[in-house]
Amino acid sequence: MDNAFGQPQNVIVLGGSSDIARAITRKLCAARAHTVVLAGRSQQLLDTAAAEAQEYGATKTDTVIFEATHTTNAGHIVSECFDKVGDRVDLVVVAIGLLANQFEIENDADKVNEMVMVNFAWPVVALAEIRRRLVEQGSGRILVISSVASVRVRRSMYLYAGAKAGLDRLCIGLADSLEGTGVSLQLLRPGVVRSRMTEGQSPVPFTTGVNEVAENVMRGFASGERVIWSPPLLRFVFAVLRHLPAPLYRKITADR
Repeated sequence: MDNAFGQPQNVIVLGGSSDIARAITRKLCAARAHTVVLAGRSQQLLDTAAAEAQEYGATKTDTVIFEATHTTNAGHIVSECFDKVGDRVDLVVVAIGLLANQFEIENDADKVNEMVMVNFAWPVVALAEIRRRLVEQGSGRILVISSVASVRVRRSMYLYAGAKAGLDRLCIGLADSLEGTGVSLQLLRPGVVRSRMTEGQSPVPFTTGVNEVAENVMRGFASGERVIWSPPLLRFVFAVLRHLPAPLYRKITADR
């Protein structure tokens, strides 16, 4: 369970080899998380992330391999992660995502299916089992990584942003469903983050690094705010952008 300072001690990270997830895991371990189960598709990257977790203070780490391209394994993978913790789970981080060049894949049905599965369908099915397990134990937190791109979907990345928008809105309702259960859900909406996922992209305003995102997450955990923006200023930027007339919005986002 959370320690005396309200910090999670037993943590599961789905998508644990991503750069953002690894930065969050390091912060959690430095804040006294001692058991970390990391799940992802690359054993090599997971082993690296597990070694980092131990370096930052974890005393027990484990890994689970999975592919997020088919939903049939989602419930089983979540259960395996819970079983590997072997105790009450304080926090589950859902950090699963896939980014691709919109213009290269938008007419490829197989690629579109992969984008929707990884960014929306697999996390949704996994969240059903996460919800069940945490409600059953009567406590715990969920952090789901969304994106500011979900706030208003644009032409140049409508597959990724549209799938994230579906996940984002579903999680708002899921968070409401958890009221009174002892379990809570928070959304992380990062802007563009310098990472392996965004390598090669042109720089845009408000770009941040993974450590800054992790710091904003830790502040969000402390405050309990339902939506964590990173950087926080984007909350106000998108409060304006989401209400712009469509022709103007298309114009200012045409090259992004």
